[in-house]
Parts: sequence; C-alpha cells; structure tokens
Amino acid sequence: MAQIDYYFATLSPYCYLAGERLEAVAAKHGATINYKPFDIVTAFGRTGGTPPKDRHISRIEYRAQALTREAKKLGMTFNLKPAHWPTNGAPAAYAFIAAQNAGGGDLGKLAHVIMRNVWVDEKDIADDDVVRACLIEAGFDPALADSGLLVGAETYAKNLEDAVEVGVFGAPFYVVGDQRFWGQDKIEDLDAYLAGDL
Repeated sequence: MAQIDYYFATLSPYCYLAGERLEAVAAKHGATINYKPFDIVTAFGRTGGTPPKDRHISRIEYRAQALTREAKKLGMTFNLKPAHWPTNGAPAAYAFIAAQNAGGGDLGKLAHVIMRNVWVDEKDIADDDVVRACLIEAGFDPALADSGLLVGAETYAKNLEDAVEVGVFGAPFYVVGDQRFWGQDKIEDLDAYLAGDL
C-alpha cells in the first residue's frame, strides 16, 4: 500500500484549489495519506523561493490571473483578495495536528474546510472560534483547538524540516517514496503514477 506524504499550508490558495481530489485518488488506489502541514513562508526562504508579497509585479499579476482561471476551470468559488490573508496560519495547523493525533473525524475535509474559510468564507483562521467551527464541521471535538499546542508546534516545525529534507519547496506537494509532485494540477500525474502508468 502506497503512502502519500501531503505537505500543505493552511493559507495556500493552491491547496484550497486541490479540494478533496487527493483523498479521492488515495481511496481509488488504496493509498494512505500522511498529512504534514508546514510553514510555507519559511520553506520559501530555505529553498530559494520568495513569499508572494515580495515577488516581482509580473509574477504577482500572473499569479492573480492563473488562480482565477484555475478556480473557474475547477468550478470552485474563490476570492482572490480575501479579508484575512495573510494571517497567522499556525493556530489552524496546530489544531489540525491535534485532530490528526486524536482521530474521530475527516482530516481531508478538515484541511479543505480550513482553507475554504480563508478563500471563500472571509474568516480569519487565526481566530480560535473559527478554528473550533472548522473542527466541528469535519467531525472533530472543538476542544482540540485548545489542546496539544506544544505538540502541534513541535510537529509543525518537524514537518518543515522533513519538507526541506525531501525536496519540498512549495504547496501543495505530494511525495510517494522518491517521487515528488508539486501543485494541485499534478494530482492527475499522482493518480497515473499510483496506477503504474507513469
């Protein structure tokens, strides 16, 4: 059985646009998903990338066009300039890690709900009440937003180190063994690879 290490950032518009397609591909192939939320901005600095706000205007403009086109192509609601972006994505990541450790709900749904709150619902995922609502919607105990913060912080930091070590430099990033797939538009390639066609 294959394991997919899924490196994602709670604030990433591209992770939002991935929706729950990864979960569908994993179910199709009987693969497991190891969710690894990480600090993408720090990863940029360590792997030669540049945070969106610091990019050249031509890259900023292209990103805006590409995101809008991709959302339309996928039939997904998307707000290019949400009210609470950027914000601190760590609290939501810590709650996700607590939910991962506790079990009892749907992690794929939780990841998507957190990002939908940013890119559609105009919510601030640094707000504890917003995080609790996300946990409830995905079938988890909302008290997880207030527990395991130290473990969450340690795991979040370790996920960053793991990401850099295996060659992750963006999000979403899917790793199966030594094969790496960067971007929500590579889920189809991941599907083909798991099927033995790539």
